[in-house]
Amino acid sequence: MDQTGLIVAGVALLAATAYGVVHRRRAGRVRAVSAPDDLVLPLLADLGVPPGQVTLLQFSSAFCAPCRATRVVCAEAARTTPGVAHVEVDAEHRLDAVRALDIWKTPTVLIVDAQGRIAGRAQGAPTRAQVLAAVAPLLPAAPTEEKA
Repeated sequence: MDQTGLIVAGVALLAATAYGVVHRRRAGRVRAVSAPDDLVLPLLADLGVPPGQVTLLQFSSAFCAPCRATRVVCAEAARTTPGVAHVEVDAEHRLDAVRALDIWKTPTVLIVDAQGRIAGRAQGAPTRAQVLAAVAPLLPAAPTEEKA
């Protein structure tokens, strides 16, 4: 192998490593988003998002290993956090919703507030801490006890 080949191989290795690092840091991270309510509200209701609750709306596919891990994280967060629901949608069977909500990969979790607005989006498998941090600001404040 001549020197040019070594340089090309080194650059390719560095580029692949950089991509892997960036991809790993972004996967599962919840970012704030906004979507037009008039288009989204009827679709969310059709997908089974309950009104008046913060909902983790998960788009999955049948052969997606990260989707199974995400299902466990979201279901546990919904089970242990009052006011939070988890709804899972098979992306392959709801292509209309996938297109309308701009879903590009599975798993994708949309965080829907109690008013039915999409408040956040996580592409990839989020951690339990990321999910809880995303829903916490959307929940009503716990009543505080007044001291006499």
